[in-house]
Amino acid sequence: MMKGIDKVMEHAEQTDRLRRLMSPNRGRSVKQNRQKLLLLTQLITSVLILLLVLAIDIENEGAMKVIAKMLELPFNMALRFPNLDLQSLPFAQNLNPEVLGAIVALLALGFTAAYKYITKPPKGCLDPENFKDFKLIKKTQLSHNAARFRFALPTPSSILGLPVGKNILVRGKDSNGEKVERSYTPITLDSNVGYFDLVVKMYPNGKMSHHFREMKEGDYLAVRGPKGRFSYKPGQVRAFGMIAGGSGITPMFQIIRAILENPKDKTKVHLIYANVAVEDILLKEELDNFADNFPHRFKVYHVLNKPPQQWNGGIGFVSKDIIKSHCPQPAQNIQILRCGPPAMNTAMATHLGELGYTSNMQFQF
Repeated sequence: MMKGIDKVMEHAEQTDRLRRLMSPNRGRSVKQNRQKLLLLTQLITSVLILLLVLAIDIENEGAMKVIAKMLELPFNMALRFPNLDLQSLPFAQNLNPEVLGAIVALLALGFTAAYKYITKPPKGCLDPENFKDFKLIKKTQLSHNAARFRFALPTPSSILGLPVGKNILVRGKDSNGEKVERSYTPITLDSNVGYFDLVVKMYPNGKMSHHFREMKEGDYLAVRGPKGRFSYKPGQVRAFGMIAGGSGITPMFQIIRAILENPKDKTKVHLIYANVAVEDILLKEELDNFADNFPHRFKVYHVLNKPPQQWNGGIGFVSKDIIKSHCPQPAQNIQILRCGPPAMNTAMATHLGELGYTSNMQFQF
């Protein structure tokens, strides 16, 4: 872009027609008129370059193209209309460089402020210090002990404001009416505006499970966040190995979505997902769709304790051989994420250590 601008400027300076932009018979010298025209061009160009930098900063390709065209405008006019008399323009009779500069600067500031306001991302709804209530608008039963809960945000254009890899703290009441708090990871991203979804597995004796089991559409859930130790940025590792059990899929799913829905993120994901039976596999349809649509970036391997007769996945528990076959090999640019029941997490940590994965290569949610 800048090379193109330099060529235009060089060509304009070397063109005799540019010297004849001002008529010498208008009462002012050619030199004075040329100075004003060059000043005008310089001011406009400087402001547009500033806006171009702004457009690059926000990665707005449309704005960049428009500004690039505008940058060429003063020079194109000079070359196309070599006999243009600046003094014939109404505003040029009393052209004051200082006033002109102030006007252009104010216009630039106004444009920049308006553009920033229009393009700035909406503010999230979460509060890390205080609980806020969100209304349950839809409850979908996924299995005998799991459901998907959709909660409305304050407006249809609101976002939750949860960074990828973080979770929320939820407050409810157990069967005795006592307050209880648990951490959950929404399966939605901030690209989902106006709502957020939780997939919850409800255990018979679970304290928070009781609260979710009793929730009805129209009820409110107290939420605080973001929280959590894990942070994700696109491309921070070459590949993820993920080992999840049961509802431990939810933090993995959030990261998987963020990676696969970002065409600039080339991170590869290898997921091992353990459950008791087929009906216990949460988000199976979504995971299978990811595997079909992104075969070179995402792979999932299911492991079941009680598989059906026709089953191509793993059987029993996640073993060292399964990890070795379906996770990226130990390296400084990979990471293994794990989330499941306590006994599973302990077993996986032992397996990974024996396979050569250092503590820096592992993270447990």
